[in-house]
Amino acid sequence: MKRIALILAAAMLLSVGLWSCEKGNDNNNSASGGGDNGGGGNGGGEPYAEWVDLGLPSGLQWFSCNVGATRPEEYGNYYAWGETETKSIYKWDNYRYSTYDAVRSLVVPTKYNNDSELGTVDALTVLQPGDDAATANMGNGARTPTREEWEELLDHTSNTWTSMNGVYGWKFTASNNASLFLPAAGYRLNGELSLVGEYGYYWSSSLYTDNPVDPLVAWNFGFFSEWSDIYRNDRCRGFPVRAVRSSQKCQ
Repeated sequence: MKRIALILAAAMLLSVGLWSCEKGNDNNNSASGGGDNGGGGNGGGEPYAEWVDLGLPSGLQWFSCNVGATRPEEYGNYYAWGETETKSIYKWDNYRYSTYDAVRSLVVPTKYNNDSELGTVDALTVLQPGDDAATANMGNGARTPTREEWEELLDHTSNTWTSMNGVYGWKFTASNNASLFLPAAGYRLNGELSLVGEYGYYWSSSLYTDNPVDPLVAWNFGFFSEWSDIYRNDRCRGFPVRAVRSSQKCQ
């Protein structure tokens, strides 16, 4: 399916208010936890979780379920970029790698910073294993895909909006007939879970490094019924994570 230009992606996301995380006081009693199952999952059935070989040029394998899920249609857990645990509130106030500069009235990154005007540049542009939700929750060898690996998936599969067991999402089908399903799990911001069943947002492990530089955002893959692409989003948002690994088994 031909991907629409990035400028259209930005326009669509602006219309649903996805470009800034609100700053305010925490209220840990105002929301449920960070993990959710898909509405149409087969509860109580045998787990369906495996590594899928899509015949990609890199040899990369993709996991069949989101981190925290046991079936492809389950939403799994939601993580802020660079965090490895779920939480009830997702915003800058409790984001692991930022602080608030009251003098300049700015949120500034404390790790993964490529802007000298915001602080010390650390030259880190890809999540380290200790900050990767896939690695932390699935073991050595599993990790969050980079921006380039999401691009490879899009370029070497046919992909379309569909449903699985009553859950809508995006399906990738490779030339070897292997397939991958990503549920439209929405996102978490503050204490709210939004756009479930309508939009999907999945983190990459890549910091946004294009111009103009903005270290407070990272690349993600996103989709809805008529569109999919790779673009950027605020690191404090809670998105699902889908793991990848090299062709050998995790150790």
